[in-house]
Amino acid sequence: MDVFDPADPDFLADPYPSFTALRALGPVHPHPLLGIPVAVSHAACSEVLRGRDLGRIWVDAEPAAEFPAFNLLHRNSLLEREGPSHDRLRRLVAGAFNRGHTARLEPRVRELARRYVDELVDRIRADGSADLMAGVAAVLPVEVIAELLGVPEPERSALRGWSNTIVTMYEADPGRVRRADAERAAAEFVEALRGLVAHRRRHPGDDLVSDLLEADLDADELVGTAALLLMAGHEATVNVLGNGVLALLRRPEQWQRLVADPGLDATAVEELIRYDPPLQLFERTAVVDTVVAGHPVPAGTKIAALLGAAARDPAVFACPDELDVGRRPNPHLGFGAGVHYCLGAPLARVEVAATLDALRQALPGMRLAAEPPRRPDFVMRGLRELRLAD
Repeated sequence: MDVFDPADPDFLADPYPSFTALRALGPVHPHPLLGIPVAVSHAACSEVLRGRDLGRIWVDAEPAAEFPAFNLLHRNSLLEREGPSHDRLRRLVAGAFNRGHTARLEPRVRELARRYVDELVDRIRADGSADLMAGVAAVLPVEVIAELLGVPEPERSALRGWSNTIVTMYEADPGRVRRADAERAAAEFVEALRGLVAHRRRHPGDDLVSDLLEADLDADELVGTAALLLMAGHEATVNVLGNGVLALLRRPEQWQRLVADPGLDATAVEELIRYDPPLQLFERTAVVDTVVAGHPVPAGTKIAALLGAAARDPAVFACPDELDVGRRPNPHLGFGAGVHYCLGAPLARVEVAATLDALRQALPGMRLAAEPPRRPDFVMRGLRELRLAD
């Protein structure tokens, strides 16, 4: 069979049948359009994520002179390092992150979720429908990341735009205009974070930036860490909420299970991440000649894990194309695996659970008001809009 076209609107609307067809033919396949082989089984994707012979080896966006800020953010990111450099930075960041920040923020996250959902309900009652993406999904994680980092206004209001713009560079062919926009956004973010770092050096606070300064990260490492938290944390939560609530609306019996039993919140969060993952592709590079699921990967070449394909593997998940908010066990790969497992996963889980709880209480009869348009992207899978009615 032909491999999928990541720019095809029909594929973007529902990539999972293509993944099923590929998985039936084998665990790894060359993909000429992406330019790298792709792993499509859960076992092969796990090998890609966990393999010691594979790493994240950052190569600057070219021409490098046109992308100084974008390259600085990624060159100093925990996600783009391997070996001793990665281990040192991850140890320092994890130590700072684990100083109770998730527990500190949980009451605030639940307060924000209730406020934004209540405002959404007010708009539904006034206008007949309202957009969950603009009113809740896009604003909640930005506020949470801003609280985590201690970002003040006016930079706080700009965070969402910076994140949305920078991550377009991860698509297979973002185009000249989006590449230039991504560099502009990265430069603005670097400037704002450097100002915040300088302020926190003089005036430490109860925030992650202050803790990272105490952990002895240098200025560029701190900026790169903050950028990773923004882009990974914001984009993941926005799209889990959009994709997940849409899945619940299309399967209302599962939403009603959740309405009736708040005890299912924890399993529901994991299932929404599995069922329609916000991150569909994660690349690693062979540091030595290696093999993934029988497919040779020469040193210096890349291979990608298709996380959406792994999430529907029947060898691991019973009835994988069905949404089951009570699914146990659920060994999805939505937060990665191995040395690059997402440090912000506990906070993301709190954000999604808080939003589901707020929707349960304020909008238990929610329904889809219009067919939602998707973003025209493959790697970061999400919706442009999700209009709800009551």
